Parts: sequence; structure tokens; C-alpha cells
Amino acid sequence: MAEYLTPSELKKVKEAYRFSDEMHLGQMRKSGEPYISHPLAVAEICADWKLDAQAMMAALLHDVIEDQGVTKEELIERFGAPVAALVDGLSKLDKIEFQSQIEAQAENFRKMLLAMARDVRVILVKLADRLHNMRTLGSMPPDKKRRIASETMEVYVPIAHRLGLNNIYRELQELAFSHLYPLRHRTLYKAVKSARGNRREVVSRILETVNSTLTAAGIQSLVDGREKTLYGIYRKMRNKHLSFSQVLDVYGFRVVVDSFANCYVALGTLHSLYQPMPGKFKDYIAIPKLNGYQSLHTTLIGPYGTPVEFQIRTADMHRVAESGVAAHWLYKEDDEGNLTDLQQRTHAWLQSLLDIQQQTGDSAEFLEHVKVDLFPDSVYVFTPKSKIIALPRGATALDFAYNIHTDVGDQTIAVVVNHEAVELRAELHNGDIVEIITAPTARPNPNWLSYVRTGKARSAIRHRLRTFNQTESLALGKRLLQESLEMLGLTAEMLPPVIERLLGESSTKTLDELCIDIGVGTRMAPLVARHIMGLMENSMDPDLSLRDVEGRKLPSKPDPVVIHGNEGASVQLGQCCQPIPGDVLIGYLKHDQALIVHTEDCETGKRQREKETDRWIEVVWGDDLKRRFNCRIKVLINTRKGILAQVAMQLGESDANIVYVGMDEDPQHGSLQQLRFTIQIEDRVHLARVLRNLRTVEGVTRILRERS
Repeated sequence: MAEYLTPSELKKVKEAYRFSDEMHLGQMRKSGEPYISHPLAVAEICADWKLDAQAMMAALLHDVIEDQGVTKEELIERFGAPVAALVDGLSKLDKIEFQSQIEAQAENFRKMLLAMARDVRVILVKLADRLHNMRTLGSMPPDKKRRIASETMEVYVPIAHRLGLNNIYRELQELAFSHLYPLRHRTLYKAVKSARGNRREVVSRILETVNSTLTAAGIQSLVDGREKTLYGIYRKMRNKHLSFSQVLDVYGFRVVVDSFANCYVALGTLHSLYQPMPGKFKDYIAIPKLNGYQSLHTTLIGPYGTPVEFQIRTADMHRVAESGVAAHWLYKEDDEGNLTDLQQRTHAWLQSLLDIQQQTGDSAEFLEHVKVDLFPDSVYVFTPKSKIIALPRGATALDFAYNIHTDVGDQTIAVVVNHEAVELRAELHNGDIVEIITAPTARPNPNWLSYVRTGKARSAIRHRLRTFNQTESLALGKRLLQESLEMLGLTAEMLPPVIERLLGESSTKTLDELCIDIGVGTRMAPLVARHIMGLMENSMDPDLSLRDVEGRKLPSKPDPVVIHGNEGASVQLGQCCQPIPGDVLIGYLKHDQALIVHTEDCETGKRQREKETDRWIEVVWGDDLKRRFNCRIKVLINTRKGILAQVAMQLGESDANIVYVGMDEDPQHGSLQQLRFTIQIEDRVHLARVLRNLRTVEGVTRILRERS
């Protein structure tokens, strides 16, 4: 710290330490250590990143508001407004009463993320705080360990990745994995440790050959082996259905060269040394990742026929790859024109957080939108003027329109992709050229919510529907709810006794707000009506006789709820059984009026029904289904050359889109291999046709639809 801070800045940091030590005097951590050891450790991590004096002071003081009742005003007086603002952004909202722990947690994240949008140092200090807490999590009770580890994996790991803090990203991921799945972590650790000795000869041979080849080509370079993290190994085994040996058989190396041009020269040199694998080259230098990451990635066939992955980059690229936005963030005011590409991209993302907040009133909804944008898989598309736009994988043409500007998205009437007109819901792919056609009188459609992918688009559509169409949405929502109530033999006059519980469980303040949600498409009227009926049936109030005004008993078996698969967040298809049209359905009505749909024979659904029998309702498919549905199948094969290509070709000829493919040994029949596919199909009839066609492929012995 003394290496880069001035004497006057060091004096202020020491003053912050003395104040923090005084405030935490007598306070102990769960481990038995004095509490001041935690702020000191956080400050040490921040010093490694060379954060400025204000951030160091905030690191030392980050718990004094939350734990010791120090006011923000007192911090302003002692240490100045910028430091107080940083500490306030890091402090939790313990003083406010929330309806639930989930709501409190969502509001904490909302506050932290918004503070980060105004000053990125907030999240850098927060990540340092979370890193030290994860390093010392061993003294916590098991249930708290799992909760903190789960929260870390779900929110802080993606944020670290989004900001390019790869060292922190990897360590947080490893620590969270070790506490979430301790047995799996220990098993993998032992397996990797024993396997390293067998790999040493291959690694040494590759390093020696690559170093001598690059030196002979006149390229100054530093080559080292890349160890896979345990979580990286576990995730690859799980997602791709690979065995441990298959994952560990891929060797990874990093090549750091002295200049931009030599990245490509080194690539050509390596390709002349080992044979490249087709389709395994990515140029993240020409098109960097969203978090600023730049490298050339290539996979080659190395010694003994083993795959070898290489990352090629310059020293500057390597520094950004490891430290991301912390590598060279500007804390002083500066013109945007002087910012690096990485800083401009980060600034744009942080600004989008503020945009989402302005359009979203609910903390849980805000966090839902932000989490959608945190996951790193991206597609890169072009505007007609050749500007590159990065979007999350699966983003639609409408997401592109809202990425350009909220007004463009609101007024979109048509989209042209690669000079051809497409639907607004069309999914975009790398390299697409996208043109948006607008009309000043156009406005968002509630159906858009069922297929937009980005948080920015979703929050903008909901905001516009609420503000511009509020009167219409309220009237529509009331009409739809009234119709649904009447189908159950209920009337609006029967609601007052249960209205308070209804609003509490739906997180809305008034019945009008609930009706507006129905009108804009974020809730389904039949589900809200079923929820009301359940509240009335379970009420202990003797005045609720569940008879209508003419004294007739309510229907004992209401009509099933009709779904079409595009209802958005209000209806979710169970991932355990992945229902498709033609399946017999059953639905679980959650307390927030959302519906989880399972097939009737789903084992997971059966277990849940035994626990909460009164929350299950009949569900049926609608008639007009204009979308495809994911379905998992397993194909057992006798391995022979080209069989995978033949199976994939047969799927294509059967008009089934392949979403995922994996291959491993069949544990029950050692001589067979099993291919696992996730395909997109129309219904059970389409699935039957696909399976019938696959049976014609020579070598296919059995085909199963996977439900687990």
C-alpha cells in the first residue's frame, strides 16, 4: 500500500483503521478472532488490486454502520462524503422491516448494485469482503455455510466474471463449490492429486516442444500449463456427461507474447507444430468478451493424440484477463472519450443497471432482471453500420432493439436480419446483421414478455405497459379476473375476507396493482382465481361458507387451467420432466400465484404432491401452440465410425432442432455408448416420428425419452 499511496493518503487510511478498531473493540468473529481482523484482511485484498485511499478506508470501515450503529453523517464529518457513500453502499438494510427474508435479500442486492453503478469501487470492496468471508466460512453452522455459498455462486461469482475479475471469480467459485458439495469436492481433489503424477511427462514434453518452436520462430514468449479448477472439472463432467478421465485428458496451456502481432504469428507457429481441431478456434482479440477479456483460443491434437488447448495473449491482455476492470479503473473524473474499451463497456453495463432500476419498482424483480444479464454466454451481432453489439445467448431481435435504445424497442414493428424479414421473437446468432423498423405510433405488446431474454428489455416493456397503458391494463385485468372467478362460482364481493392474505402472498399493495399485473401479462387470471379459491377453502372464518349468492355449492372440480407454453414467468415447465404437448399434465400452484407444470407421471411431482396435496390443480394444453418445446432423449448405440453424424442428420431430417448433445459409456451395458440429446419438437406425435426415424439408423439399439 505504501508503494502507491502518498504519505497524506496513508495517514487517512491509518485514521480509518484506528476508528474501525475502536468501533469493533470487544467484538469477536465466529472463529474466535478479534473482529478487526476481518476489515484488515479485506483492506489487504484491496491493496493487492492497488485500489485508491478512499476505497481502502471504505474497506476498513465497511461494517461500522451495520454492526456498530455509526451514522452516515458521522462518517461524512470524519472521513468525507465519498468514503461515507462507499460505506453506505456496502451496508445492509437491517433497520427496515421486510415481509420476507427473500425480499430483504433482494433489496440488499438492489442497493449494492445501484451503489456499484454509481461507483464501481463499491463492488470491488464487496467482492473482497465476500472473498475473505468465504475463506473463513469453516466456523459457520452447516445451514449458514450452504446459504452463503449458494448466494456467492448465484450472484457474486457472475458479477466477478462480468467485471473480468477472473482470479476472484475462480477462487469464489472453488470455495462455494467446496461448501455446497463438500463430498464431491473432496473426491475430485483426491482424484486430481493422484492423476497429476501421470500427466507430468506429457506436460513437460509439450512445454519443451512449444518453447523451442516459438524461440526458433523468433517469438519472445512465456508458456505455462493451465490447471483446471475442481469446479470447472465438475461442471464439465455434469453438463457434458463426461467421465473424470475424459475431462482430465485435455491439457491446457497459456502463451503470453510480447506484441499484438505476435499473437497471430504464435498461432500460426503452433498450428504448424500440431494439427488443429476443426471448429475449435475463437478470436477474442478481434471481438473481446463483454468483460474485456482478449485472447486467441485454439485446440490442437498433441502428443499421444491428446487434445491440447492454447490461450495466446499479450502481457496487457493477460493483466486484464486476470484482474479485469480492477486492472486499470479510473477513479478520477475523466472524459468518456479517454476511457479504454473495457471501461466504456463496463460503464455502459453499470448505466443499464440504473436504467432497469428506474423502470422497476420491486427489488426482487430488479434482481431477477440483473441476474439474467450476468451470465457470460454471449452472441455478437452487427448494426447496419457495422457496430458490434453483444447480447446474452438466446437473445431475440426485440432484445437487440431495446439494447439500441428503449424508445427504439417500444416503437419496433418489424425486424430485418441478414436482409430478410423475421419475427420479433427470432433468436439471433453470431454475425447476424440486424435492422430495426419502427413506427412512432407503435407501443409494446404484453406478449413480448414471453420471449425477450435481457433484463433491460423485460423491465422496459413492463415499465411502459404499466405507465402508458395503466388504465387499459387495470380494466383488462379486472375483466379477466372477474371472468376467471365466475368460472369457479366466485364473485368479487366474496374477496374482502381473504384480500389481505392474497395481497401479502402476491407482494402487491392493492387489488388494483394485482389486476394491472394480470392486464400486462405478468400474472395469469385463472391462477390468481385458483389461489383465491384455495385461500377461501382453507380459511378458518366460519362466515366463509363457499356458497354463491343463490346458495348453491361451489363446483367441487373446477375446469382445468389451459396453458400454451408462452405465458412467461407466471407458468414454468418443470425441468425434471420437461412436459411437451400431448403429455397429461398436473400443476403446482405456488404461494406467489406462479404455476409449475409437471407431467402426471413425473416422480419429482409425485413426491411434492404427497407433501402439499391441496396446492395441485389440473392443467391442459391449449389448441393453438405456435412454439417448440425442449425434450431430452437418450440413444444407445453400437459405436462405429460416423454414427453420431448419421443420428444428427436423421434428427435434422425429422425437423427436430438439436439444443445439446453429449456422449458417454452406458453404465448398464459396457459395450454400448449412449448419446444424450436435448431437442426441440412440436408435440408427442412429432417426438414419435423422430424416434421412429432414429430406429432406422444402423447401430441404434434403443431410444428412451429421459424424464429425470
